[in-house]
Amino acid sequence: MSLLTSLARMSASLQQATSQQTQPQAAPASNAASTEGQAKGGQDDVTLSGGSLPKAASRLAIGEYKSRVGQDSAFVKETLRHKIAEYGVHPGTRMSVTKADDGSLHLQAAIPTQKREQIEQDLNHNTAFREAFNRLSNQEPTLAFVDTALKLNKAYGTSNSLLDSLVSENEQFNGLNDLVHRYDSIRRTIGAEQVEAAGTQRSYAFSLNARA
Repeated sequence: MSLLTSLARMSASLQQATSQQTQPQAAPASNAASTEGQAKGGQDDVTLSGGSLPKAASRLAIGEYKSRVGQDSAFVKETLRHKIAEYGVHPGTRMSVTKADDGSLHLQAAIPTQKREQIEQDLNHNTAFREAFNRLSNQEPTLAFVDTALKLNKAYGTSNSLLDSLVSENEQFNGLNDLVHRYDSIRRTIGAEQVEAAGTQRSYAFSLNARA
């Protein structure tokens, strides 16, 4: 499944969920008109728009968002690299950090269990690392979606209703955390199965190849 198709399906899911919530008693004639419109338009959730972005979306501070997320990503990578060196782990070892339901961090790596548990314990006791990881787990999925949707819009002239729904006409409410809150709300609205079908993972994992 292409990324464009994935975003299209997620947009369609959002439109359907929103319609069901706001118009539960829609008249039969209205439904018929909607069905007819879909039949004529084909995949109406992705439409050509000449590559132009909605005015509000075009003002998103995507560079600022990337800078903030990049700082946390760099800190997490550097901390993991220090731990690899501290415990004498092979420098090419791949690691993945995830967060459990209880908030604790789990480390996955093909290293001796004792070393893995020691590194995992150190990470959980490192307040700065945990805070940076928590911000990444909240912000990076949203940033990845927004950045991809904007690039697809510019490259192929597509309009993405999910992106449009994230953006406020009031620039004061288009901070990264504002977008994160709306994105999470939408993902809860359309349901876990539809989120996964759209290519969006429910859980977050930070992966590191120490040599990269």
